[in-house]
Formats: sequence, structure tokens, C-alpha cells
Amino acid sequence: MNRRRFLTRAALLAGGLAGAWWLRDNVLWRDPGVSFAADGSSGWLPYAEPRASVPTVNVRVAGQWVRALVDSGAQYSVIDRGLFQTLGLTRAFDLPLVAYGVGGMPQLGKGTTLDLVIGGMQVAALRTAILELGPLAMRDGLSAPLILGQDLLGETILEIDTGGRRLKFLSRAAHLLPAGVFAVPVRQSGGALSTEVTVEGATIVAVVDTGASALLALAREAAESAGLLDGRPAREGTSIVLGGAIASQIVRSRTITVGDQLYRDVETPIYANVALPGFPTALLGMEAFAGRRVVLDLGGGALHASRPLDLTIGPQGRV
Repeated sequence: MNRRRFLTRAALLAGGLAGAWWLRDNVLWRDPGVSFAADGSSGWLPYAEPRASVPTVNVRVAGQWVRALVDSGAQYSVIDRGLFQTLGLTRAFDLPLVAYGVGGMPQLGKGTTLDLVIGGMQVAALRTAILELGPLAMRDGLSAPLILGQDLLGETILEIDTGGRRLKFLSRAAHLLPAGVFAVPVRQSGGALSTEVTVEGATIVAVVDTGASALLALAREAAESAGLLDGRPAREGTSIVLGGAIASQIVRSRTITVGDQLYRDVETPIYANVALPGFPTALLGMEAFAGRRVVLDLGGGALHASRPLDLTIGPQGRV
């Protein structure tokens, strides 16, 4: 695999932008083996943390139940170093992995392989980075010491019922689109999907990130291009990032459009520019799909979503 490829994920927790971070791999990262129950599905699974807008699920690994964040922004899956040790796992790759956070501090890690059971789906030999996830893995954070990334999502189709706080994984061969969903224009960007959004009329390309809860989070350069750093009121937010937390700036965007959906007066976190090749300057999070059914097909390069009852959405919901 090209050594210039990276891992990214972002999750917004407790009102602040969680930093995107990247992992560079130095080993051949093989696809996991995925098998399903007779109906080709994991079955509907409730969010492991129903209070959070980001999708989480309980996973059986090494004989124990573990909460995992399902993250379409993460190029690879990740296990917290503390959980790796707690589970008594010992097999790790010899070659190191290097992860970079929004704050610019690198973190060294290694890799391992995991066998998982997720409802009616079994995953064999999922190659997983071993890193310090910090507050993301802690009880006062999301308490999710495992991240399921694009390496797994690329082998399955993910359906999310955000209103019902539930999700399921399906085989591509067995999947049929549910009624009432429509195609969202996207393009493949590495292993992720990206889509064009507008912020107060400025067009920006955003990565579709199920690990982010904010409707839209922007790097400073994207915020500047959209005219958001024009002296309007701003407040400081706390962002959970790889291994810790940093400050983020939050402003209000007068309008944001995603496809044919219009959102007004939206709190928009702004994170510092990251000097890494290909690092995304915008992240489209789960608030963009609140109350909707979402079908994410990373391997097929497609995204479908149901429509909300009203196409104009304000800070307190639909108006």
C-alpha cells in the first residue's frame, strides 16, 4: 500500500469539535473476512450509547463485550492501547504506525488483528491500529475504546436509522434499498465518500463522517474561504482529539446546504489547519442526517438518505 495514505476520523462530543487525526501505515493492510447470518445481515442493533448522535454498537471481541464507534471517516479500525492490554492480546505487527492529531502531535503505535462478532455478522482478521484514544475511550467521553473504520465498512453496507438510534450491517449481495431513500451526490475520495456543500453560498467539499456529530466542521482555511471569520461572534469549544483535547472556535453559519436540504443558523466548529497531504478541510457529520434513514455503501461509492418532513431546518430543528 502507498505509504502516503492516511487514516482520519472526527467525532464531536460535549459540544466541541473532536479533532480529526491521521494514521500512516507501513504494512500491507489486508481486507478482513466478513460473513453474515442466513439473511445476509447483522440484524438491527441499538446504539450502544443512545444519548450520542454518532453510531455506536456493542461488539464481541476476545470473549468480552466492547463498545465501538462506527466511523466512516476512519481509514482503518483502531483499538485503544488500554483495551488491547486488558483483553490480554499479545499479537502485534513489528512495524510501527504513526498517527497525527489536529494539535500536530504524533503518536506511535502498532497494529494487531481482531476477530469480532457484531450481531449476526462475524469479522475475521480485522487489522487494527493500537493507539491511545484518550477521552474517546473513557467513561466521561464516549466510552468507545474501539473504532470500526473504512476497512470494515468497505466490505459491508451500513444502514443507520438515526431516529430509532439503531444500525445494521448487510452484505452487498443481499441488500435492497429501503423505500423512501434518495441518492445523495457523492464521490469516492480514497476509502471515504465526499460531497459538495455550500456555506453561505461558498462551495466546499466535505468528507461524510459518521464519527462526527456536528452538521459541518471546517478547517480554518475552509472557514476563511466561506467568509465565516469576518468578525462575527465566536465562542471557544472543547474538542476531543487523539489522546487528549484541544480548543476549537465555534461560529454560527447563516445557511448551509447539503444536497437539497437547507439549514439555517448552524453552530459550526472550526479546527486549525492540518499540514498533512490530503487532510480534509470539511467534515459532514451526523446532525446532517438527524431523524433520517441513511444507507452508506463505501465500497460501491454510494450514499442514500430519506428526506426530512421539512426541507428548511433551523437551530432548534425543522421550521
